[in-house]
Amino acid sequence: MRIAVVALGKIGLPLAVQFADSGHEVIGVDVNPATVESINRGVEPFPGEAHLQEKLKTLVPEGKLRATTDYAEAIPGADAVVIVVPLFVDDATWEPDFGWMDAATRSLAEHLTPGTLVSYETTLPVGTTRGRWKPLIEEVSGLTEGIDFHVVFSPERVLTGRVFDDLRKYPKLVGALSDQGARRAREFYEAVLQFDERNDLSRPNGVWDLGSAEASEMAKLAETTYRDVNIGLANQFALFAAAQGIDVYQVIEACNSQPYSHIHRPGIAVGGHCIPVYPRLYLSTDPDADIVRTARLLNASMPERLVAQAQSLLGSLDGLTAVVLGAAYRGGVKETAFSGVFPTVEALLSRGARVLVHDPLYTDDELRALGFQPYAMGDAVDVAVLQTDHADYRSLAPSDLPEVRLLVDGRNATVPEKWAGTPRIVVGAG
Repeated sequence: MRIAVVALGKIGLPLAVQFADSGHEVIGVDVNPATVESINRGVEPFPGEAHLQEKLKTLVPEGKLRATTDYAEAIPGADAVVIVVPLFVDDATWEPDFGWMDAATRSLAEHLTPGTLVSYETTLPVGTTRGRWKPLIEEVSGLTEGIDFHVVFSPERVLTGRVFDDLRKYPKLVGALSDQGARRAREFYEAVLQFDERNDLSRPNGVWDLGSAEASEMAKLAETTYRDVNIGLANQFALFAAAQGIDVYQVIEACNSQPYSHIHRPGIAVGGHCIPVYPRLYLSTDPDADIVRTARLLNASMPERLVAQAQSLLGSLDGLTAVVLGAAYRGGVKETAFSGVFPTVEALLSRGARVLVHDPLYTDDELRALGFQPYAMGDAVDVAVLQTDHADYRSLAPSDLPEVRLLVDGRNATVPEKWAGTPRIVVGAG
């Protein structure tokens, strides 16, 4: 097949590589000329994705994968077009911002030729594929969906850093607007993906047709919103447990020893491209989902709550030097999307603290580019807030942070014995 992939970011590029590695001709489209140039040299434009560089080094010289900024070069004659363009959410209104996706859809529709399968993998509010993309493509292209081309929704279900493993591990969900579109989607993904055997599933691992684009859209939102709501519940338990002098981690371990309890871990922040964002996409079409809204608001409040607790213990943070340990949104991943570092720094600054940031994955210049003042381990500091559970921080001791008066461990990642004699706050540990 000839396949076009629109948007060559941390999900789109590995997808393009996966398709090419499965024996197909792939051309990727991206608006960033530097990204395109890097890919065409066989060099990964971003670090951290397992196996990506080695695959690029092979596929690009063999002519199986190339990149362009020109839709006219990529879309005409494609058997399938896969779109992984980012969808943003307005921080104030929680409404989706379709700007980039609308532009990409118009551009591909201008060059669409009959017989093409168009698959959206970007997570969407329920009803978007049928109500927004189908009419927009028809209007711009002059073609008719279900006759001249087919539109399906098939959400990506992978984590950056392990995309190729996750593509094999999880069923590929598809939802179409017609029976013929569903057949085309199944045939396409069966030709570009390979699946691990899993005995724990109700049916064989592979391409799962959910019967409609709406069901597929909701499945992605539901599986991610579940995690945010579960973390919100864990945080609620943690706040209560700490007030009662109870160790919530012992409670959670006890609860999860029974197979019907799956309580997640509490923490200072929920970050990343997915978990803090997709509940808001869900709420955009189900505004009555109070449990979803409450959990999202509680999780978003955790940095402020923990910094306020630190202030209450120290009396004041005004004039103190504080370090936030971890800019990344999760341990071992060099990515700051919706990271808790931003509200944590803001909460400290609002109380008059001088705030520094440390992260073993980022250089000082990279931290400055993010708007932070870098911290060098070993410099004197008054208070430290552990925001990211990097492996480097698990052996952290007061000697690493001279003159530290308080550690706020927002991930329960440090060893209590190392902190004997130095005040230490842990989310949910009484």
